[in-house]
Amino acid sequence: MKYSPLTTLTIAALFLSISWGVPGLAQRPATIYDDDPAQKIPLGLSKPAYARIEADGGPIDQIRVEPPFWWVGMQHPILEVLIYDQDIRDYSVSVDYPGVKLNGVTRLENPNYLFLELEIGPGVKPGKFNIRLSKDNTERTYSYELRQRKTSASRVQGLNSGDLVYLLMPDRFANGDYSNDSYLDLNQVGVHRGKMYFRHGGDLQGVIDHLDYLVDLGVTALWLNPVLENDQPYESYHGYAVTDHYRIDPRLGTNEKYVELVEACHLKGVKVVMDIIHNHVGDQHWFIRDLPDRDWIHQSDQFQISSFRAPSLMDPYAARSDRKAMSDGWFDHHMPDLNQQHPQLANYLIQNNIWWIEYTGQDAYRLDTYAYPDQEFMAEWGRRLQAEFPGLGLFAETWVHGPAVQAQFTQNNHLREGYNSHMPAVTDFQLYYAINEALSRPQGWTEGVSRIYYTLAQDFLYEDPYRNVTFLDNHDLSRFYSVIGEDLRKYKSGIAFLLTMRGIPSIYYGTEILMKNFKDPDGKVREDFPGGWKADTVNKFFPSGRTASEQEAFNYVRTLAQYRQKTPALQHGKLTQFVPVDGIYVYFRHDGESSIMVVMNTNEDARKVPTSRYQERMQGYTSAVEVVSGRKVINLQELSLQPYETLVLELR
Repeated sequence: MKYSPLTTLTIAALFLSISWGVPGLAQRPATIYDDDPAQKIPLGLSKPAYARIEADGGPIDQIRVEPPFWWVGMQHPILEVLIYDQDIRDYSVSVDYPGVKLNGVTRLENPNYLFLELEIGPGVKPGKFNIRLSKDNTERTYSYELRQRKTSASRVQGLNSGDLVYLLMPDRFANGDYSNDSYLDLNQVGVHRGKMYFRHGGDLQGVIDHLDYLVDLGVTALWLNPVLENDQPYESYHGYAVTDHYRIDPRLGTNEKYVELVEACHLKGVKVVMDIIHNHVGDQHWFIRDLPDRDWIHQSDQFQISSFRAPSLMDPYAARSDRKAMSDGWFDHHMPDLNQQHPQLANYLIQNNIWWIEYTGQDAYRLDTYAYPDQEFMAEWGRRLQAEFPGLGLFAETWVHGPAVQAQFTQNNHLREGYNSHMPAVTDFQLYYAINEALSRPQGWTEGVSRIYYTLAQDFLYEDPYRNVTFLDNHDLSRFYSVIGEDLRKYKSGIAFLLTMRGIPSIYYGTEILMKNFKDPDGKVREDFPGGWKADTVNKFFPSGRTASEQEAFNYVRTLAQYRQKTPALQHGKLTQFVPVDGIYVYFRHDGESSIMVVMNTNEDARKVPTSRYQERMQGYTSAVEVVSGRKVINLQELSLQPYETLVLELR
C-alpha cells in the first residue's frame, strides 16, 4: 500500500492554481494563507494522523537507479545499487563488464525493489554497462556508469581550528534566481516572505552572489542548512525533512548549481560543509511513500516521539525502554525515524554521503541529530567515510548537557570501552552554555564566568578539543544579541571569546550585523538577511545599509576574524587559562612565535586588573597592542577594563 499521510496533500497546489488562473476544484479557498505570520500549515491541510506503513508496493512514480553513477578506484570495492521499478523483485539479474562482479541480489518485502551487490575490482576502467533484469520472456535494461575520480588539491580539504565557519539558511540568505522560487509539481507552492514558516525564495545563486561579502568578513568555511530536496507540504524551508537523497531542492538550484557553488567557494579559499540527517526523513520521501521493508523505519501501534534524553544511551543504570524511546522514537509527526540497523538502508545512507563528496569535492559534513540514530551504525559511517576520504571534515550536532555526555560521542575518548564513534568533533554546546552564563550571571564558585573555566578544564575528555565547533547561536537557538540584552559591550566580549578560544568558531548568518530575536517561535531566528532580495529597501551587505551600531559590530567581527586568519597562535596555539577571580577571566593563546593575552571583565563595573598573577605567561614581554583598536599598551603591570569589556592583546 502506498503511503499517503495527507489526504489533502494535492489540494495545496489547487488552492494556488485558482489565484494563478489555472482550473481548480470548485468551492476551494482562494488562498492558502491566513493572517498569522507564524502560520505553519497552509489552509486546507492538516498534520498527518499516524498509521503504520506497509511495504506491499503499488504503482511507482518513476524508475530509479541509485546511486545514479559511481567511480572506479574507490577504497571500498563493494557497491550496492538500488533499482526501483514496477514489480521487479522476482527478476533475475546479470551484468557484463570487465572487472565488475555481481556478488548477490537482495529482495525485500516490496516487489518494486532490488538491491544488487557489485564488486568493482582493481584496475576497472571507467565506462558504461548494462544491468539486465529478466523474467520469463521479459527483459529490462538499465544503463550504469563508472566514472574516473577527480584529483585536485582543492577537493575535500576538511576543517581545522584555523577555519572560521559561517552558517546560513539558504532560503533566508539571498535570492539570486527568481525563476526557481516555486514549482507547481511540488507539494508546497509559492513564496510568502511575510510568513516565517513558508518559503522565502533564497537559493544557491544568492549565496554565490555574496561570496565576496563572506571572504571580506574573514570566513574560510561555509556551512549551509540542508540543501537536498524537501518536498514537504509545509515547513519545507529549513531542509531537515529530506525527500530525495540525490537531488538538490529545485527551489535552491540544481545538482550542477551546487557543484558550481563548491567550486566558486574553493576559488575564493572558502571550504564547504554539507548538513545531513541520518535520524529521519520527510514523510513525503519517495521511499517512505513506497516503503521497501516494514522495518525500514521504526514503527509501533501508536505514535512514539523520541524522549530526547541522550544520557540514556550511556547511562549504566538505564532501562531498556528509555534507551529505545531515545533512539527509536520519531522526531516529529512528519519525520519518520529511520532504522539504521537495516543493512540496505545503512548502505544506502553511507554510499549517498560518499557520492556527494566525490561528486562535488566539498570538504566536510555536519551530522544533524547525531545522538538519535543507531550508534553502531554511526561509528561504521564515520569509519567508512574517513577511510574513503582521509582529509574529510566531520562534526556532529550533540545538543546535550554535560561535558562527559558530549565527549562520549567523539572518537578515541576512552569513555566507553570497546566503542569508537569515529566522529572527530562535535558542536560544543557546553562552551555555548558557558559563555552565555558568563555574560548573564555574576561569578560564583561554579556559576557565571567560572562555568567557562570548568568546561575547558574537562577538555581532557576529548582526543582533540580543538576540532570541536564553537558558537554563540545558531538556527535552533535564540539570537546571541537578544540573549545578552542587546548590550553591545557583551556582544563584543562574546565575539572576542569565540574568535580567540580553542576550537573551530562558527558564526550564524546575521550575527555580525546584530540580527536579533528569541526562538519562540523559531522562525523568528531564521529571518531574511536584509538586502538579499530585490524588493528590500535596506541592504545590510553594504555599510550604507547598516546602522552605526551594526557597522561597529561588523567591523569588530571582521577585524578579529581577519587577525585570527594571520595569527597561528589563535588558530592552533596552546591554551593556558587562569582560574577566574572576582569576575575577571584571563587566558593566553601561544606558540613559539607569539602570545595573545585575553582579559575578560564580566562585571557590570569597571575594573583595574594587576597582572602579577599572570607573569608565568608574560615573562619577556614589556608592551602589547590591543588587536581591535590598534592601541599600544605601554604599562603591562595593570590593565584597565570597562564594564563587560574584553581586551585582546598581542604581547610584545
